[in-house]
Amino acid sequence: MANYMTKDKVLLIGGSNMAQSYYNALSALNVDIDVVCRSDDTAVEFYNKTGKRPNVGGYLKYLSSNPAPDHVIVVTSVEDLSKVSVHLLDLGIKSILVEKPAGLFVHELESLCRKAEDLCASVFVAYNRRFFSSVTKLLELADKDGGITSLSFDFTEWSDSIEPLTKGPHVKERWLLCNSTHVIDLAFFIAGKPARLDACVGGKLNWHQAGSRYAGSGISETGVFFNYRADWDAPGRWGLIGFTKNYKLELTPLEGLLLTERNSVKSESVKLDDFYDKEYKPGLFYQVKAFIEGDRRKLCTITEQLYNYSVYSKIAGYED
Repeated sequence: MANYMTKDKVLLIGGSNMAQSYYNALSALNVDIDVVCRSDDTAVEFYNKTGKRPNVGGYLKYLSSNPAPDHVIVVTSVEDLSKVSVHLLDLGIKSILVEKPAGLFVHELESLCRKAEDLCASVFVAYNRRFFSSVTKLLELADKDGGITSLSFDFTEWSDSIEPLTKGPHVKERWLLCNSTHVIDLAFFIAGKPARLDACVGGKLNWHQAGSRYAGSGISETGVFFNYRADWDAPGRWGLIGFTKNYKLELTPLEGLLLTERNSVKSESVKLDDFYDKEYKPGLFYQVKAFIEGDRRKLCTITEQLYNYSVYSKIAGYED
């Protein structure tokens, strides 16, 4: 259990499985937490899973009768993330962590970014894979060996599992933003933002008309050569491989790390300090800890997310 205390109040908006995971991680930090959701049914389920009784009736009702919290975590339905976050800023909230992608269209991210800048507020987009112990170790090993020189990644999605899902408006048709950016964000967090990007998109699916096959390459602002591929109508899995002068560092799955040394084909599993990744949803503990402490080093700002949106759209073939 974390030896960590703060007097800060955290408001968690949402009662989904993901919200439950946030609550568990926050509880481990011994912070003062309130939870709010809209319906009685969601509140009952949340209580049964966590032992915490949420406030029912939505965040507006809560904020009308309670002092403004120091931090808010927004875990609503995807289509509501931007709207809720903008409204919170209007209500004077200055520190927000919003689930990815924070907005489905560029105008949503622009409004949220502009509002945060005007009000001098801190808005971060939750990409918990940046905080995986495997990623921390990969970066540590890479730094000791002179840094990443090239990188490849795969963001294949399992179409047969996604097609029958019932989601809100535009969520499935913007699935690369809603889900695949977990991998793409991580790749460019490690390699640096693309300075050059050549992207190819082909195919389509019933639920995702923009494309189903993706390939591309480029060079990051830090000089890292990168390439990617994904085929949503074929077998595959998420993965990332970084190369340094003497190491091949492989995240497949992303929670684990394999190391292959120069002049060898033998891959060995790297021991990780991953207690919190096993105890809670991987990456979440250190992400919420960084958010509460104001440690911005690994957090994705809303400004960064707006910049990345154009990269994601190019990779996906999306047009607003």
